[in-house]
Amino acid sequence: MNTSLIFLFFKSALIGLSIAAPVGPIGLLCIQRTLDYGPRVGLATGLGAATADATYGAIGAFGVTALITLLTGARPLLAVGGALFLLWLAWSAWHGAGPRQVAAVEGGVQGWHAFGGTFLLTMSNPATILSFIAVFSSLAGSMSTASPAWMIAGVFFGSAAWWFVLVGMVGRARERLQAAHLRWIRRGSALLLAGFAAYQLMSLARA
Repeated sequence: MNTSLIFLFFKSALIGLSIAAPVGPIGLLCIQRTLDYGPRVGLATGLGAATADATYGAIGAFGVTALITLLTGARPLLAVGGALFLLWLAWSAWHGAGPRQVAAVEGGVQGWHAFGGTFLLTMSNPATILSFIAVFSSLAGSMSTASPAWMIAGVFFGSAAWWFVLVGMVGRARERLQAAHLRWIRRGSALLLAGFAAYQLMSLARA
């Protein structure tokens, strides 16, 4: 196997990890859903973000100029949509049921809902758009035609690895927390999600 492709894979994995790891609205949402619904739903939340990261990586790696231009021009609209979605998630978290009430929710349905919602939220993040387009457009110019697939796979692997680690740690902590603790964590998460939404809207207004 070509060692340069292996190097590219792990380099792309580090890019995916570095973008996924900072605690932002997606990480907060993953933690909150793991605490409320369990590791399965928390992991589905994280993998939705990893899939969106890989999607943006594909757009940048293959240099789809028309789509890049469209996404860049649609940043304000995507930012508003993402902020409104965050506000809805904040409201849902504040008024959500506790772990005992949600324990009976069908895991598969809730998991797909978590995956799809996080995928759309990550796709609407202007910072994700700019970071992946910049990084992968520059890398793709110096790589062979076989490289983009390795780059995309690396990004997904790096991002997904972070979500597995995060969900594993939160899942262990969940077993030691009481219902009252989980309620306050859920409400704190709701306030932070609303804060992220407000910051995104203010950043848009200043632009």
